[in-house]
Amino acid sequence: MSQQTDEVSAEIVETLFSARANAYVPYSAHPVASVMVTPDGQQFAGTNVEVAHYKGLCAEASAISAMITAGQRQLATVYVMGPGDHLCTPCGDCRQRIREFATPETQIKVLSGSGELMKTYTMETLLPDAFGPEQLPPR
Repeated sequence: MSQQTDEVSAEIVETLFSARANAYVPYSAHPVASVMVTPDGQQFAGTNVEVAHYKGLCAEASAISAMITAGQRQLATVYVMGPGDHLCTPCGDCRQRIREFATPETQIKVLSGSGELMKTYTMETLLPDAFGPEQLPPR
């Protein structure tokens, strides 16, 4: 984990604000937004969607799903924004989802609810010694 002083583009922050405003969070009241950026610069936004049986969809999973639907398979940068001024890092499931499409160079950037960059992670710092596709036998 490293503290960051660089800024996030206004376009990314606006996309995160917009996605977070559309979150469906009637149970937790904890809206989260995420933007996945591919190496060629395409952006895919997602937000969390809760359902009554509590097995909802995280913002990161929503954004990754949009990315995969568009035919993309690699992440350059991941942005995550929660509702407050505390770190809202990806949950364990989403860390593994991100790992599936990340490279060692992928940056995971966590923003405050007001859009300020709080921390930047690499995949290794976010999920050390992670299990990934390369650990599976060839098909």
